[in-house]
Amino acid sequence: MTIDSYLATGACLIDHRCGRRYDRLAVQNAVWNRVRELGEADVTSGDRVILAHGDGAALLVDLLAVWSCGAAAVVVSHGITREERSIVRDTTAPRAWIGHAAPDGVTVLAPAEFVSKAAAPVRSMARLDDLALVMMTSGTTSRPKGVMLTHRAVQARLALNVAHIGRQDLALALTVLPMHFGHGLIGNTLTALAAGAGLVLWPEPGPTGLHALGKVIDEYGVTFMSSVPSLWRVALKLSPPPKRGTLRRVHVGSAPLVTSLWTDIAAWTGTNRVVNMYGITETANWIGGRSAEEGGLNDGIVGRPWGGAFRVRLADGSFAARGRGEVAVNSPSLMTGYLNRPDLTAQSLSGDWFLTGDIGEIDGDGVLRLVGRSKHEINRGGIKIPAEEIDALLERHPGVIEACAFALADPLNGETVAAAIVTEPDAAIDAEAIRVWCETRVRREAMPSRLFILDALPRTDRGKLNRDVVRNACLSAANGQEI
Repeated sequence: MTIDSYLATGACLIDHRCGRRYDRLAVQNAVWNRVRELGEADVTSGDRVILAHGDGAALLVDLLAVWSCGAAAVVVSHGITREERSIVRDTTAPRAWIGHAAPDGVTVLAPAEFVSKAAAPVRSMARLDDLALVMMTSGTTSRPKGVMLTHRAVQARLALNVAHIGRQDLALALTVLPMHFGHGLIGNTLTALAAGAGLVLWPEPGPTGLHALGKVIDEYGVTFMSSVPSLWRVALKLSPPPKRGTLRRVHVGSAPLVTSLWTDIAAWTGTNRVVNMYGITETANWIGGRSAEEGGLNDGIVGRPWGGAFRVRLADGSFAARGRGEVAVNSPSLMTGYLNRPDLTAQSLSGDWFLTGDIGEIDGDGVLRLVGRSKHEINRGGIKIPAEEIDALLERHPGVIEACAFALADPLNGETVAAAIVTEPDAAIDAEAIRVWCETRVRREAMPSRLFILDALPRTDRGKLNRDVVRNACLSAANGQEI
């Protein structure tokens, strides 16, 4: 395998924060120079290297150079704590740590630099079935899961992405997500480079930057972007929409997308090609999607698979092509397992099927609709209620910006439904008003018993909700209203 496998002809990087543009030759030269530096640090085939910086173009150079050495990359957030850094080190046993504030006991290297001198080509040591990425999931404050993805799996996912999206739509992509998780790194960044596209790097712009989102799209003529629902909730409030009409396709994923936000994004972007994506780290991110232009929008609908197949596992353990149950996925981009965790690997794989832990429904046309996560189900007197169902319900209320449901202990039913909500600034919402509004929209057992109004919902650095953290924040605030 060579750099060309990930950096197709025509690919270029544009670093929005510094205004620099790097064509394909400049990236290749930087990678070849970096390979020699990594060799001097004894990085070789079979090693693992931590990438713990958010320097945009430099991170991609480091990634391609690590791969060219035949090593695997472990990309983590540059903002992880001292304790988390030690956990990642102990879990992955890296040869080197590229970034700042590394833990003790590991070789530390500064991020790559672009230099003007030409470099002689370096033959890549990577092979198709070598380990390419270890993606850390389930947080890093306890024993994390390291998802192992080979080059074969990543290449399969990139090829499927390019085929389903199309090179014309990918002509100039914008990255606004951090690259230490699959959506930002594989789904957005590497997909664009594999298509030979231009890529504007603007990772983690934050609320201040999002004021200018529409302006940035117009400035570069962006045709494609992908992000998460929480980013769009902020952007739609802060930024005027783009005016040039260059956006051809927009992906939204990594968290549930309610229909109202879906249609709002389509209106802001000026295109109906807003796709609700279903992505799993264990399948190298994206596995399927549903575009608004197909119609029939519904909360949780994620369409058909992009390669491979969807099934639901029924109560008797069998797999069915339609019906309701735990979603199982078969994919050419499937992980080989969890790093040093054969126990978790055995629990998650059933033959060729990965058990996602998501609850979903597949209709007669093979279209998948996600209902919720099995671990987020609220057991109210034996009746299972997906927390995501309550999120979607409350977010349809005109005065609610976003919601997060969770279980609270209940002496009668075992668990009861509670929820945190963020309201519109001028909304006058009380428990009684919510109760009346919910009565005609949700079955009785799913009615929230307690509401908490927060200024914002706490999120991970990937933009995802952690329901346990939200629950603790609500109980600490002690401002719950009984319904």
